[in-house]
Amino acid sequence: MTNILSKAYENHEIIRLLSQNGLLKIINDELDIYLEIPHIAYVEVKTQDSKAILFTNPVDKKTGKRFETPVLMNVFCNAKAVELFIGDANKIAYDIESLLKMKPPQGWSDKLAMFGKLFNLKNVPPKRLSKKGICQDIVKLGSDAKLSDLPVLTTWDQDGGPFITMGQVYTTSLDGKMHNVGMYRLQIYNDGQLGLHWQIHKDSNHFFHEYKQAGKKMPVSIGIGGHPMYIWCGQAPLPIGVFELMLYGFIKGENAKLVKSITNDIYIPHDVDFVIEGFVDTENLRIEGPFGDHTGYYTLEEEYPVLDVTCITSRKNPIFAATVVGKPPLEDKYMGYATERIFLPLLKTTAPDLIDYYMPENGVFHNLILAKINVSYPGHATQMMHAFWGVGQMSFVKHAIFVDSKAPELHDDEAITKWILNRINPEELLITRGVVDALDHSSPKFAVGGKLGIDCTGDEVLDSGIVLLSDSELFQKVKRLAEDVIGLKQYYTGTKNPIAIISVNKNRSQKEVFYALRSISLHVRIIVIVDDQNNNLNNPYMLLWRVVNNIDSNRDIYVDGNTIGIDATNKNIFDGFTRRWPDDVTCTKSVLSDLINRKILNIDDEFIEKWGLV
Repeated sequence: MTNILSKAYENHEIIRLLSQNGLLKIINDELDIYLEIPHIAYVEVKTQDSKAILFTNPVDKKTGKRFETPVLMNVFCNAKAVELFIGDANKIAYDIESLLKMKPPQGWSDKLAMFGKLFNLKNVPPKRLSKKGICQDIVKLGSDAKLSDLPVLTTWDQDGGPFITMGQVYTTSLDGKMHNVGMYRLQIYNDGQLGLHWQIHKDSNHFFHEYKQAGKKMPVSIGIGGHPMYIWCGQAPLPIGVFELMLYGFIKGENAKLVKSITNDIYIPHDVDFVIEGFVDTENLRIEGPFGDHTGYYTLEEEYPVLDVTCITSRKNPIFAATVVGKPPLEDKYMGYATERIFLPLLKTTAPDLIDYYMPENGVFHNLILAKINVSYPGHATQMMHAFWGVGQMSFVKHAIFVDSKAPELHDDEAITKWILNRINPEELLITRGVVDALDHSSPKFAVGGKLGIDCTGDEVLDSGIVLLSDSELFQKVKRLAEDVIGLKQYYTGTKNPIAIISVNKNRSQKEVFYALRSISLHVRIIVIVDDQNNNLNNPYMLLWRVVNNIDSNRDIYVDGNTIGIDATNKNIFDGFTRRWPDDVTCTKSVLSDLINRKILNIDDEFIEKWGLV
């Protein structure tokens, strides 16, 4: 490993910025695009001071092919990198809020201030250039446009093939009036075709159905690389019909500059590294997946549209940008924080009593949200739950916990957890049903499942005379009542609602286990049941990840008096679950061991277990 940068890439603006700010590792070892490169990036982003990595010698060991194009991963490697490429999220949020609250000017100074704000908005709309962009320095058409010439990675051994993971997918509505960029995974089928995993709720899918109804092929262009802001904009939760690159102009203070694709009419940023152009036959769907996704589970095979490639263009000396997804923490930890801060003012326009919100990365963002609100009347929190579930991408949130203005800072995990546990009342649980993310595997039906809202805006619950036991004493009581229990660990015993995490060797419905444990309600208030396999009861970070992934509130929440049961086991026939339950995303042991032996990775068994790598 060395940090000496090849002259061919020292002038690449993104590489230069990362290097100048001490945010770049360069690995010149020959490494495989199959598993090796993604495994290294996956480990790196979980380290204390993670950095972006430039892999300068990617190879395909299966075919013996060597790639001239280096692979860049973990570009949003930490908070410093996010601020470098996006800016100060809190300042951006303030600017948005100031714009939203702008009032008619009262005097000359107010008019000048307003003029300044409005003048800056000239930078918001993307600007179309009449010339070619640097992304079109090299043009390959027809059969010369081969996807196999790109160092596309296969991240996990159960993946359906190689996937482009940081593709900016540019589409337009049939009438050309609406434009969109989204970040979707893209499966390589062969040299001229790739699968487009745009989900049913996304703008691109709405456009797709317009073309399908009209009986026309849909133009699509995919950008790879360029300024990382393009990537962040592609996942920004903007309202339908708002072109995400307008956000680029607002934040950067300069118009995004676009050029027309070579073989279709889609406009793409002039300075991306690669552009893959083509058309989608709306009558042609193909099985896409499986893929180890950001939920930490494999998402199952489904039919999705196919892009027929007509052209691949690139800049001179391009870099192939990629990301790795799986169990948290990942790059989206840092991207998500910026999204949280920047979109808070916009969320307040539809939920004006909202003070703040927090989506923990180990809650996989859409699976858990904490929200602080100003409470004005009984039922206010319940009203806010319904408002959240009806607002754009917030509609995908599965579990929402609401606290009032007196609660601790939401990002203070320890303090806010204690605050919540002192206020959980079974009577204040709202269990309902609605839309869930298409990647959710726990719901009994695709994209529709349970919603859980918890109102913790009131006073502390009354002391119910709970009698605490040690872990060993409680385990002995539990074991006598349910022989399939393997382990037990208690958390937050100093609160009004202590939690007992119980691991089981599952051989029946966990509802039976919960009701078999009725007599321990004197000693515990919340019982969480997980499978013994693949769960470490001493690792609360990963236990939270498991619980919010694995439960559907309509099926897996039990209440008996003051005791709440949560079944976070993998679901199967005992639960009446008929969908296929996917595997955890894990590294391939032999690949991980080889990278450690070659001293490319420096991790120990404790690190591997902490993050559930295998």
